[in-house]
Amino acid sequence: MTTPVPSKTTAPAQASALLPLTDAVREALAITKRGVDELLIEAEFAQKLARSEQSGKPLRIKLGLDPTAPDLHLGHTVVLNKMRQLQDLGHQVIFLIGDFTSMIGDPSGRNITRPPLTREQIEQNAMTYFKQASLVLDAARTEIRYNSEWSDPLGARGMIELSSRYTVARMMERDDFTKRYKSGTPISVHEFLYPLMQGYDSVALKADLELGGTDQKFNLLVGRELQKDYGQEQQCILTMPLLEGLDGVEKMSKSKNNYIGITEPGNIMFAKLMSISDVMMWRYFELLSFRSIAELAALKAAVEGGMNPRDAKVALAQEIVTRFHSAQAAEQALADFVNRSKGGIPDDVPEVSLAGAPLGIAQLLKQSGLCVSVSDATRMVDQGGVRIDGAVISDKALKLDAGSFVLQVGKRKFARVTLAA
Repeated sequence: MTTPVPSKTTAPAQASALLPLTDAVREALAITKRGVDELLIEAEFAQKLARSEQSGKPLRIKLGLDPTAPDLHLGHTVVLNKMRQLQDLGHQVIFLIGDFTSMIGDPSGRNITRPPLTREQIEQNAMTYFKQASLVLDAARTEIRYNSEWSDPLGARGMIELSSRYTVARMMERDDFTKRYKSGTPISVHEFLYPLMQGYDSVALKADLELGGTDQKFNLLVGRELQKDYGQEQQCILTMPLLEGLDGVEKMSKSKNNYIGITEPGNIMFAKLMSISDVMMWRYFELLSFRSIAELAALKAAVEGGMNPRDAKVALAQEIVTRFHSAQAAEQALADFVNRSKGGIPDDVPEVSLAGAPLGIAQLLKQSGLCVSVSDATRMVDQGGVRIDGAVISDKALKLDAGSFVLQVGKRKFARVTLAA
């Protein structure tokens, strides 16, 4: 399906008289603002909500994601959670797969040129994207679009015409472009096209609101300006903060090993969520939970009134595990967590068969997949984080003979190892 796009500039529509904000609109605005970094421009969005309530016509809310290699963790779901909240308010959410823009490569937050993806890579990655997003969004109520629908037909003439609508000076207001230019780091001409094409998506979809991370603010504003240039009512923009990882300091990242993957086993997700601090727990509730504002306020009041914060954290962990696995998995994860807390061994320990006995403890830990390297294994032994059948191991030179035993690294990593000669 090709979306028609205005080919020439028309006069922007005149603003209508301000509508009063009902209690329902104010509640919807509060839900929209919950956990966000910025909502621009709030007064405009309040009027959009009011018109939507009056007319019964849902707002069109857009989130674009380029299908780069997916490896989603809870930090990635923050913006998807916001989309789901808006979806539950009755608005039309549009999950836009950037199959065209992926070939350009988003320069946001980068200090070097990112190589564009091939069409084959894009198509392969796009196949998994909506499946992952559907773990958060209601798939039946989500409009899926590909920006190649309107970008491919533009052709060279259309690209030149679109490029004429934005100046190089405006493009250089972007922080990462400015830093790269001052440092002498190359900026390819095609990178200037990325914000324009993302903005053109908003024109094609007639978006009322576009969501993105804080690093997407410049691109979202370009969309707003292009809509004005094409005579459309400008979209509002909503940026979501970056979720801190398990350490409570750095943003959640697999490379920093402070992440919770959405496809990790339920018991691992549960245990990781239980490891966050009591203070950080509320940040996770705000950005990840689907509980209402009133429910969260009541829960926080209960903790302040003497309820054990651990019980609130259990509620959070069960909600998240239920969402990405099932209610049964959440109950099993809780039972497993309690068992581990008492020094027990979980029921679902992976079984590993190895050969080469006698085998040094560091090699054993590496080959069983509990440590990424021999040096990592040695460090864990030094820190007292390694157990064999429940007993702490302190001898880095230990060699194990043939046999079967349970290895444990840290609080959450287990393996039932059968070692042969």
